Amino acid sequence: MWRRLYTAVIMAALSFILARLWWRGRREPFYRRRISERFGHYRDMPSGRPLIWLHAVSVGEARACAELVRGLGTAHPGFDLLLTCMTAAGREALRGLHGESVQIAWLPYDYPGAVRRFLEHFRPRLAVLVETEIWPNLVAACGEHGVPVLLANARMSEKSALGYRRWRRLARPAIAALTVVCAQSEEDAARLRALGARRIEVTGNVKFDSAPDKAKRAKGKAWRERLGRPVLLLASTREGEEKVLLDALPAWDEKLLVLVVPRHPRRFDEVSALSQSRRSVDPLPAANHRVHLGDTMGEMDFYYAAADVAVIGGSFVPLGGQNLIEACAAGVPVVLGPSMFNFAEAARLALEAGAAVQAADAAGAIREALRLLANSAEMERMGAAGKRLCETHRGATQKHLELCDELLRAAGPG
Repeated sequence: MWRRLYTAVIMAALSFILARLWWRGRREPFYRRRISERFGHYRDMPSGRPLIWLHAVSVGEARACAELVRGLGTAHPGFDLLLTCMTAAGREALRGLHGESVQIAWLPYDYPGAVRRFLEHFRPRLAVLVETEIWPNLVAACGEHGVPVLLANARMSEKSALGYRRWRRLARPAIAALTVVCAQSEEDAARLRALGARRIEVTGNVKFDSAPDKAKRAKGKAWRERLGRPVLLLASTREGEEKVLLDALPAWDEKLLVLVVPRHPRRFDEVSALSQSRRSVDPLPAANHRVHLGDTMGEMDFYYAAADVAVIGGSFVPLGGQNLIEACAAGVPVVLGPSMFNFAEAARLALEAGAAVQAADAAGAIREALRLLANSAEMERMGAAGKRLCETHRGATQKHLELCDELLRAAGPG
């Protein structure tokens, strides 16, 4: 009954959903392409080979699961790989990471007919949903079609768990229908178990397995050497954060360059008003430029290699922070804001390891960043601690691959 009510609500919201999709297409035109896929109608025909399907909703999940996708391709060369997403930036990230080695499509909206058409078109042997993509009709349809579902790199903050508990009559059956849940931590596992998950394996965080791209790192280091100035990176910033962080800076010493990389491409033009140059136009900022906008996609490894200290965005507004593991892997000292609930375990580990410091607000974060920039020995210690942290916690991807293999073998030849 609750799923039928949920379906009625999202059906009633269809006009709003389409209007929002078209509106977002003003800045990101790919939102207006292949709209039929969002309702389960696909042009590209399957090859006839068995298929593994993995869903990464947007850019963060696409980057997080990159090693898992490559591992699946290596371990199962006889299978096609289908990757789905929901955002234009996510689709671009998937293509940049994997090229033509995979199929890429929109995941349909969670309408019963759309998800049924999707499953009947592609006929996946295994579904891998990344982090918290639990859609009631989609999961139910997978069960009806005999498709095992693995929830990969699963996280469940206390805030998110509260929301699921409020809608437990809808959420609990969906969570209980997941074949296997790969939780990032014991805390995530406990919350997911309380919400109804049946089989949970604590595998760790696959983001620790992502190695920085060597070519992009080399370019970033060369860029920093040509620049010849200290670089403070404001990484993956969200709306409103850039201004409060920049306003917290003291008078310019005519040396420091602040490199700002917004989380979402649609905000590049908005944030350019706060900068004197942008990478897509001015590859190297002039000597009198204080703020430089990083407005290119797929270059976070470049930006981290170019940085001396990184302030992690999404943590100065109540959004739970962004991925700090990339900075740690690059050996860059990390400064966090107060809101890190989406990366609670990684933040705790980084703070305990001495790879990160945390501030109560934007002003405190800027003070910490400037203090570190003035202390090269501490920056070196923190950078080394971040690399050790990532090395210590690698291995989650292999555990995921073993569970995927188990599910595929249990499913049989199909």
